[in-house]
Amino acid sequence: MKIDRRKVLGLLGLSGAAAGEAAAAPITWYKGPVAFEHGVASGDPGATSMIFWTRVTPKQPTTGDIDVTLEVAADPDFKALVRTTTGLRARASRDWTVKHDLDGQGLKPATDYWYRFKTTNQEGGGLTSPVGRTRTLPKGVTKDVVLAVVSCSLYPNGYFHAYDAIAKLPRVDAVVHLGDYIYEYGGAPKDYGMNSPVAKSRTHDPIHEIVTLDDYRRRHAQYKTDPAAQAAHARAPWIVVWDDHETANDSWIGGAENHDPKTEGDWATRKAAALKAYYEWMPIREAGPGALPEAAWRDFQFGDVASLLMVETRLTARTHQLDYEDDMPVVDGKPDVAAFTAKWKDGAHRMMGEDQERWLASQVGASTKAGTAWQVLGNQVVMARVAPPDLKATMGAEKFEGLLAQLPEYARKRVAKSVAMSAYDIPSNLDAWDGYPADRQRVYDILTAAKARPIVLAGDSHMFWVNELWDDAGKTRVAAEFGATSVTSPGYGDILPGVPLGEAFVQRNREVKYAHPSAKGFLLLTLEHGKATGELMAVSTIVEPTYQTSVLKRFVVTPASGGGVEALTEA
Repeated sequence: MKIDRRKVLGLLGLSGAAAGEAAAAPITWYKGPVAFEHGVASGDPGATSMIFWTRVTPKQPTTGDIDVTLEVAADPDFKALVRTTTGLRARASRDWTVKHDLDGQGLKPATDYWYRFKTTNQEGGGLTSPVGRTRTLPKGVTKDVVLAVVSCSLYPNGYFHAYDAIAKLPRVDAVVHLGDYIYEYGGAPKDYGMNSPVAKSRTHDPIHEIVTLDDYRRRHAQYKTDPAAQAAHARAPWIVVWDDHETANDSWIGGAENHDPKTEGDWATRKAAALKAYYEWMPIREAGPGALPEAAWRDFQFGDVASLLMVETRLTARTHQLDYEDDMPVVDGKPDVAAFTAKWKDGAHRMMGEDQERWLASQVGASTKAGTAWQVLGNQVVMARVAPPDLKATMGAEKFEGLLAQLPEYARKRVAKSVAMSAYDIPSNLDAWDGYPADRQRVYDILTAAKARPIVLAGDSHMFWVNELWDDAGKTRVAAEFGATSVTSPGYGDILPGVPLGEAFVQRNREVKYAHPSAKGFLLLTLEHGKATGELMAVSTIVEPTYQTSVLKRFVVTPASGGGVEALTEA
């Protein structure tokens, strides 16, 4: 999701061998100098498995392979080696990235490990990577789980202090990234984020909007040169899923708002390039034989405390988003809300497909049957019902008129129109779950049928949210939702500074308990038997090199005995 002034005011296939697989003979070896310029990472943890990742950069042009060894140890000094894996290859077909799936080979549940990579066929004896730390998932009886939840890191718009703060946490079992890890926009003066005070020193590479495989690879490479991003990746295993900007803004199964077939070619070709680069550069398990790379839904079991279910809501089934300008007719000078509502609530308007829904139902049912305390949905976009805020009601008529007086004519009309739209029970964001209410209710039906105790995690919006999720009838509190704000991407409050947007969202919407439209940071979620605590962690700045971290708000979720949520309270 791109939050620009217009929105505020208007309220595949993967080619190449599998990662870590030995290259087929004959092998041409590269023996020149190399560097580990992009750090190390681990991801998709299991009780006895882990993905390990790095990138080896050859410093001379070559088509030869680079021989790589992975070492995993039970101590940071590598005196207690657990596993040494030789014969890994960095090669051009995967942009010199190395990814190895270590499964059932010496790893134990709920255990910290340290890892590093070595090149072994270089002149001068090779090179050793930085050291990373990771942790396997617990199994059986578990006291608690600590997750750091992040989304939306726009490189030109500011420093990645949220990542640095995560790297410095005394405890974090896993980092959950909900998408928009990279952005596709260019680095021209008018491009997204380029009005930031630090943009000149953090201009996107390449400078143009990314479209080709080489473009997406270069953009991923740039983001992974960031020291804070490297530190966070080296701190704990990451569990990731894309949102839209890993391909293009507001993507759906057949295209994207920011994709023009006339000038940027076939959408399927662009999507395939973006996904290939994503799988190369991210610590995510590769799609299995015959599986679509788009089908990134998967599960993670944190002992008997939590089942984390990562869903995919962009590329496998999502139908085209509605748009008020195109789908809200105006009759006799008034919006035809009834006509719009018929389109909006059409059951064929889909966010997830039937295959993923069946998988979700199976996973939720198995989790509750096993007595797992929480069912957590790792989800890209906000799920709550969020109608446009009524700023006039929140600010008072006099202050609201003062706000309008400060705006240019075109903006004044749009703000006034958005306030008028707040009189109707329609979504403020049609790209979120609110734009797909029939599909959302199908998810709620899955959760309630299993008597789940759900917590929904959301990214995308560049805001902190704390929400209660009620079914269509408004009688059952199905779940609690925590929305993680952005690492750096601009929020509504950055574009309309000083305007009480968060308060207006809360006043207008029953489901919204707290909203902050401008803070940057991450969510720290602690899951225990009997309660879940969400701490909204805010960094003090993204445009100065030094910062401080504080707890903006803290909320506690209490599960209901028969499923759902008993209470969501500020602590």
